[in-house]
Amino acid sequence: MSVACIEARRAGETIAQLTDVASLDHPESDSHITIFTDKTGVVKAARLLLSSVTKVLVLADRIVIKQIITSRNKVLATMDQLEKVSSFQEFVQIFSQFGNEMVEFAHLTGDRQNDLKDEKKKARMAASRAVLEKCTMMLLTASKTCLRHPDCESARINKDGVFHRMRLALEQVIEIVTDSRPNGENEMAPISIYSGIKEFKNKVEGLRENLYFLSKENLSTMLEVILEHTEDFTDSAYTSHEHREHILELSKQAKMELEQLVSVWMQAQNQKTKDLMEDLEVAILKTCQCMNDLKREVHSAATSLAADLLKYHTDHMVLKALKITGVEGNLEAVAEYTCKLSEQKEQLVEMCRLLRHVSGTEPLEITCIHAEDTFQVTGPQIISAAETLALHPSSKIAKENLEVFCEAWESQLSDMSLLLREINDVFEGRRGEKRVYLSLPRPGEQAKIAKLGLELHLLTSDVDSETEKWEDQENEIVQHGQGMSSMAYSMYLFTRGEGLLKTTQDLFHQAEIFATEGTKLASALHALSDQVHEDKPLLLLEAEKLISMCKQLQITAKASAQGKSATFTKVDACILKTRNVMTLLCQLLPLCCKLLRKTKAGNGCLKPAPPWKEDRIRTATNARTPERRVDTFGIKSLENHVTNMTFLESK
Repeated sequence: MSVACIEARRAGETIAQLTDVASLDHPESDSHITIFTDKTGVVKAARLLLSSVTKVLVLADRIVIKQIITSRNKVLATMDQLEKVSSFQEFVQIFSQFGNEMVEFAHLTGDRQNDLKDEKKKARMAASRAVLEKCTMMLLTASKTCLRHPDCESARINKDGVFHRMRLALEQVIEIVTDSRPNGENEMAPISIYSGIKEFKNKVEGLRENLYFLSKENLSTMLEVILEHTEDFTDSAYTSHEHREHILELSKQAKMELEQLVSVWMQAQNQKTKDLMEDLEVAILKTCQCMNDLKREVHSAATSLAADLLKYHTDHMVLKALKITGVEGNLEAVAEYTCKLSEQKEQLVEMCRLLRHVSGTEPLEITCIHAEDTFQVTGPQIISAAETLALHPSSKIAKENLEVFCEAWESQLSDMSLLLREINDVFEGRRGEKRVYLSLPRPGEQAKIAKLGLELHLLTSDVDSETEKWEDQENEIVQHGQGMSSMAYSMYLFTRGEGLLKTTQDLFHQAEIFATEGTKLASALHALSDQVHEDKPLLLLEAEKLISMCKQLQITAKASAQGKSATFTKVDACILKTRNVMTLLCQLLPLCCKLLRKTKAGNGCLKPAPPWKEDRIRTATNARTPERRVDTFGIKSLENHVTNMTFLESK
């Protein structure tokens, strides 16, 4: 690389010297100066410059690939160590190293993903990175559960599943960046009904220009493949009777239209008369129209099924039941609900397979395949996590582990709603790209927001961890703290383009409500200060600080912002100030818990739980989520957070 850069610099300097006016010893008297005194030299230098710059670019690409491979190898080596640890202390040390290595890998692969020109590869890379992102948190809780319950078979199965999935994702990243497959295999592109119909129609319409460019056998084979794929719909137990009948009718009609087309086409090859060409045009139009109708019918079948299933499963009743029965230690009930979850998994997997056929673009097709894999893998992992909790119902880490896998399931269901909307948009011709809720001026600013969001995410986890330590979960301070954590988590999801907050106005409104809740918490702190003697000045000081910070956040959230740049600045300020409030909250909660225990005052003097608790919508429960400490920024700051959590669990 150094040599290539030197060559490029020399070539550039040569061109600069040959075209430098000041270097001419005898400028012409009529002021018309001939700059290119050595045209041959300039051409030669220009070619050398082009060649050397190309060499620099090729070498840079090779270096990036080697960096990614080296980074992957380090991650794999550390994962091997993590898999074999037998103590919490050793696990914490190695996981800290693992976090740093994942940060490096995430940075490198993120940059590579942005550089990819092939949309299909970009989608595959995004899917692999999403798996690694979510599995990082799963690896943490699954490993902790295994360490806490080393003789539990279901805990071991749960952990092994996470490690296996991460290794597959790491391998796929390397396949993408090196453009290779293991053992020299060629990648088999998934064939969908949409892509098959598109290619078939192109061939049929091509007959207008050339009657001899393909054989009738080729055309018949193409239709057979398409109709074979429609059997995925007609054989599915989840396809409605009406859709099944329509698809079968259209399949039969398509065969008839092709037979008519082939008949006219063969005649036109022998005798190209005006009447025959008109008949051919009619046959082409009728065949294409039939294929369009078939395409519309399978789209309707897939999307209506998806909409119904997503609506039906939106309450997550099976997951809630698994959590409750697991904590109760009711093995029989857990077994009953795991059967129901398996049924749900089969439904969702089938939904993804059918949606893939009608996705419309290769990136969306890959997203459907990724979703199918996620449901296929996460379902059994939830079951093993639930069985572990049922066997150890008093285990906090087993409960936390089940929460993580359940939230991965819920997150994927939420992603499916967005994916369904994108598929409908493509079908209706509105757009072919994924939605982006947060539109910021430059990628660098997006990265800054993402980093702030991840810091906010870690703080919500810390707050949730602190509130779990309180014996009285109905305490007003706990209630306000949990509410603020829930809202801060929604703001974090916004930075990822996920969750219920879809626009910047939604974010600003959430920030106002968050600040109001913080002010209510400050009032509860003042009430607590009347009950305690020790550390009362400190408590009052912290309460006043909280009031001041919440007022500043309210002012920022209410301020007007015109234009994209100003809006970004406001978003940045709101998330930054929310993060600062959450940092203070992390300090306040343990202080209040300690003071209450010392005074042994109980809840007698405290107000009842506020009414908003019944109304608030919480995107995630106050347990760790599968998406924690991920992306290119969050994993590094995970190190200290994990250390604290793990030592807390090991006490």
